Amino acid sequence: MKHIFQKGTDITAPVLVLFHGTGGTERDLLPLAQAISPTSSVLSVKGNVLENGMPRFFRRLAEGIFDEEDLIFRTKELYDFLDQAAVEHGFDRNNLVAIGYSNGANIAGSLLFHYPDALRGAILHHPMVPRRGIQLPDLSGIPIFIGAGQNDPICSPQETEELQKLLSEAGSTVAVHWEQAGHQLTRSEVEAAGTWFKTNLV
Repeated sequence: MKHIFQKGTDITAPVLVLFHGTGGTERDLLPLAQAISPTSSVLSVKGNVLENGMPRFFRRLAEGIFDEEDLIFRTKELYDFLDQAAVEHGFDRNNLVAIGYSNGANIAGSLLFHYPDALRGAILHHPMVPRRGIQLPDLSGIPIFIGAGQNDPICSPQETEELQKLLSEAGSTVAVHWEQAGHQLTRSEVEAAGTWFKTNLV
């Protein structure tokens, strides 16, 4: 998978794995990584799927309706890529924290839904529930931050609450930060994620 790796100044700090939103690139979230953990190494990944020329991490059938078969395939592809990248770049595979926005938050969420050891923690900005009706792995000890908008037209507050419930029932400690905003990523949401990170993952 196309990606950028930037070695950090603190090799014990969590490695931040970045997943952009629809139409984004592997450069989009680099400022977020800098804001949240400036000493961390960063692995920023570009989605392998194109929708009308816009990179994504998995296909969808319509707005808010995921291609579940493709989601499962792409999640496995990404999980395997993280294994390979750890060897290639020499970082600790067990010390990865995802930061994802929108479609990128959904693929990070899907990693959590399918693999107990994919991530040490996650910051999910405006995620949806990746899959329903499946047994989640044991996520005990994996802290998760969800950033959400009260007026998000793509991801309703009910969707956020459902995701929080599913992750919590799987054993994760989930913090939800609400903004009086829509689907956009606000500065105050990023600051809240940074504060949460310092409390839960450093």
